[in-house]
Amino acid sequence: MVAYPQRITLCGFGGQGIILSAVILGTTAVTKGNKYAVQTQSYGSEARGGQCQAELIIDERAINSPVAEKKNLLVAMFQTAYEKYIPTLEEDGVLVIDPGLVTNITRPIKNTFEVPATQIAVDIGNRMAANMVMLGFLSEALGIIGHQDLLDVVKDTVNPRFVELNFKAVEAGAAYAKEHNLYYK
Repeated sequence: MVAYPQRITLCGFGGQGIILSAVILGTTAVTKGNKYAVQTQSYGSEARGGQCQAELIIDERAINSPVAEKKNLLVAMFQTAYEKYIPTLEEDGVLVIDPGLVTNITRPIKNTFEVPATQIAVDIGNRMAANMVMLGFLSEALGIIGHQDLLDVVKDTVNPRFVELNFKAVEAGAAYAKEHNLYYK
């Protein structure tokens, strides 16, 4: 059972689809999970290639502020972004990293999941789908959103020509959690 509120930071570099991931996660929580959500984002002036992050709060009640000092979930897909946002993760929070891009864990977290999202995306044909691999993993391993609900929102959100690729990526992320028995308890 997921505890609310969920205070989430997704971070990486521009071009990884970090912002889109937060939008899809929040949209799924609101439209399919009957939750409240608020999302903010920031990225460097480089736009593509520079550091970026999105913060998302999901709750069962109305959310009065879009800001949470401490997060209970950090998804890091780039070393520099990890280093910047790891101080905001609660001691008993959940850390999800792409070990191919976050190679130096400076603050060990008990609940850490390594998801090689970029490599999985490369294996299915497009490294740009790593964000969807992460969303598939989150839906399966953490249960923040329902798997089919996620697929429905992906279909309604992404460009139709990329729907099949994104479905494959979501399924691959969920399969990774199942195959490796990676579930948050």
